[in-house]
Amino acid sequence: MTIRHHPSDETLAAYAAGTLDLGRRVVVASHLERCAACRRFVRGAEQVGGVMLEDLSPAPMSEHALARTLARIDREHSRQPAKPVANEPGLPACLKPYEMGRWRWVGPGVEMRPILLPESGNVRVFLLKAGPGTRLPQHTHEGSELTSILVGSFHHEGGDFFAGDFEEADGDVEHRPIVGTDMACICLVALEGQLKLSGFIGALLNPFVRL
Repeated sequence: MTIRHHPSDETLAAYAAGTLDLGRRVVVASHLERCAACRRFVRGAEQVGGVMLEDLSPAPMSEHALARTLARIDREHSRQPAKPVANEPGLPACLKPYEMGRWRWVGPGVEMRPILLPESGNVRVFLLKAGPGTRLPQHTHEGSELTSILVGSFHHEGGDFFAGDFEEADGDVEHRPIVGTDMACICLVALEGQLKLSGFIGALLNPFVRL
């Protein structure tokens, strides 16, 4: 498998530093499972971070820091195990700890399935499935959108994307993905804000489009 599209260096560095929110972290992790080059980048960034930490002067801890940390560990272990995820083709291992909602229709040939994360914040994570040959509407974004392609392919103005590829988009990017005709495409998406459909028809439909 040849992977042509990767997360930006900034995104990979944030993943290595642990500064990504859980939603974006899960989507990046799904790409790392398939991409040896990005795994090497992350390991290198972690090593650099470790050297930098060794050079820092020790900082005093707050009075109850240890007790709070141990209590948090106990809470994590006491959580009920998540229900097994449904048998979807190409699901990455990083999704195994989390429950998933039901598939729901969001447009002709398009369905979405939410990933139920314990820390959602303002970023929603979901599987997006589109049938062969589906043309998604031309759109841009209110915030950032990270997309990890799990199964199938799509193409748009920015290039061709296949299983294993990764796309980053924001309000400066406007595109219209078209799914390959050979099979359905399933992506794992972390979306901040809402999609903004373009053009006259898009302006009419925007109030009704909610992923």
